[in-house]
Amino acid sequence: MRVAIVGGSGYTGIELLRILAGHPDAQVVAVTSRQFEGRSVSAVFPSLRGYDGLAFSSLASDTVAREADVVFAAVPHQAAMAIVPEYLDRGVRVIDLSADFRLRDKAVYESWYQTHSAPQLLAQAVYGLPELYSSRIASARLVANPGCYPTSAVLPLVPLLRAGLIDPGDIVIDSKSGASGAGRSPSTATLFCEVNEGFKAYKVGNHRHTPEIEQELGVAAGCPVAVSFTPHLVPMTRGILTTIYSRLTREVSTRDVLDCLGEAYAGYAFVRIHSEGVFPNTSHVKGSNYCDIGAYADGRTGRVVLVSAIDNLVKGASGQAVQNLNIMFGLDEKAGLGIQPLYP
Repeated sequence: MRVAIVGGSGYTGIELLRILAGHPDAQVVAVTSRQFEGRSVSAVFPSLRGYDGLAFSSLASDTVAREADVVFAAVPHQAAMAIVPEYLDRGVRVIDLSADFRLRDKAVYESWYQTHSAPQLLAQAVYGLPELYSSRIASARLVANPGCYPTSAVLPLVPLLRAGLIDPGDIVIDSKSGASGAGRSPSTATLFCEVNEGFKAYKVGNHRHTPEIEQELGVAAGCPVAVSFTPHLVPMTRGILTTIYSRLTREVSTRDVLDCLGEAYAGYAFVRIHSEGVFPNTSHVKGSNYCDIGAYADGRTGRVVLVSAIDNLVKGASGQAVQNLNIMFGLDEKAGLGIQPLYP
């Protein structure tokens, strides 16, 4: 496969280059960056010295279309909707890592983001969570890669909602993310001195990933779902730890909950369900495409506690995008993603 990365100098673009360097069936033929146009990838990012012959470019869409079979759009929201239609019109399949095509309802998107300039594509975009939509991803022209927080929240909750084990009207999601989730652009809020030795909640009650979470949980529940979602910034580089609380609809054991999760994700290589009494740790998924999930059914309160951990740059972004790439082209879903977590 000939692969192009549009917006290759942000964290998700860099992570795509890292992962694709070890992919047996993919060749990166183009990577764009206005900031670094003309400079070699390995000169700008010495960690990617395997790309000595590849330089950043500012290629027009028709040039990329001639060179690539698939494009990863690793550009910000709003920028993606401006370029994705051009690639699709030229017959190139697209995996978009922004939020521009994740929400199926144009009005919902515009209430949380901005005016949508390509609403005609919303109906054909496939939400790229492989554990839920692999059959649709396989034939998709446009895959909307999920957000990092939604990935960490949706995967633990969907099986329980489908099984009717939890109340869809009583879900609280508490997430903690490393600073790389804010992207690579300079920001006072993510300076070392601002993040180090600190721990804070942000965008309380109005984080843009909220409607994405609610959309997918609503599909699983078969009814509208509203959640209380609070993200936090913690002083680490990578990782998301999400803790979820929901009321059980009947008396079940922790074993019952874990069995429900295990049955839902049997055969899916990148979701690992922990044993009873064991809970995820971000250090156990760092650098990998895994989502680890643990659970506890609290008979005293009638609630279930779900805990998940992902690397926000891998399963939360670029690794999941490569997983989607593999499904779209009929490859082994694990191709290029066999790296085990970095520990310590």
